[in-house]
Amino acid sequence: MTEHSTAARAADATTSREIVGAPCWTSLLTHDLADAQSFYGAVFGWTFRPLRLGEGFCIALHEGRPVAGIGALASALGVPVAWTPYFAVEDADAAAARIRERCATVAVGPLRFPTGRAALAADRGGAVFGIWEGQLVSNWHSWRVDAPVRLRLRSPDAFDAAIFYGQVLDWACERPGCCDVGYEHDEVVLSQEGRVLARLGSGADDAAIDPADRPQWEVCFTVTDPEATVRQALLHGGSLVRHGDRHTRATTLRDPQGSVFTVAGRSKPRSAQLQ
Repeated sequence: MTEHSTAARAADATTSREIVGAPCWTSLLTHDLADAQSFYGAVFGWTFRPLRLGEGFCIALHEGRPVAGIGALASALGVPVAWTPYFAVEDADAAAARIRERCATVAVGPLRFPTGRAALAADRGGAVFGIWEGQLVSNWHSWRVDAPVRLRLRSPDAFDAAIFYGQVLDWACERPGCCDVGYEHDEVVLSQEGRVLARLGSGADDAAIDPADRPQWEVCFTVTDPEATVRQALLHGGSLVRHGDRHTRATTLRDPQGSVFTVAGRSKPRSAQLQ
């Protein structure tokens, strides 16, 4: 398969099968959907519409562009409120089995939804992530190009984490369109067709007193004015967790229900308005 045809396939991707291993979405599990919509609407200027996943789910939009999903399922699933990245898999059952085989945890699922199947898992360090088999959000390719969300794993050992995720998600498997793994500025870098999708860093401590220092996937939303966004978050009941370090240059916040997220400035202009 040529580079052009691989790029074309990614551009037209409609299911997880076509972009196996790539981050394909991020979602918030919360206790109260209305409160979450009120907070994030005020902080980011998001609007919301229902998702086909079922009652209690919505999609967050910024200027008509999809950003993330929110679901009021934390209580029903017995999991804490949290922002969680999802990675595309060809077969959710097979991926879940690989997770368990490597001494990690599948906490929930795979569960069936109207558009696919999902599971929540935790890697060997305890960082929570999701896997998704099925249809992608409409305009997924533009979502990736626009990069409204950045991902960074805080891990005890980035190289060990890269091996784990590579085995589970088929990173660097040499199949057409697979994700590449490299190294840059003391971090492992996940990319696809030259575009950075996620970074994996070392230094997290699973025994840390501060939960913010434990292994976790950081979900960072890029904004035009980070300082104003932080002020809005604090004004509407959020709290400051920490200011960014030299790697992330992002401010970490906690929403009123306890979910942690970060904000950072956009490094380049956004893509053109989706058609």
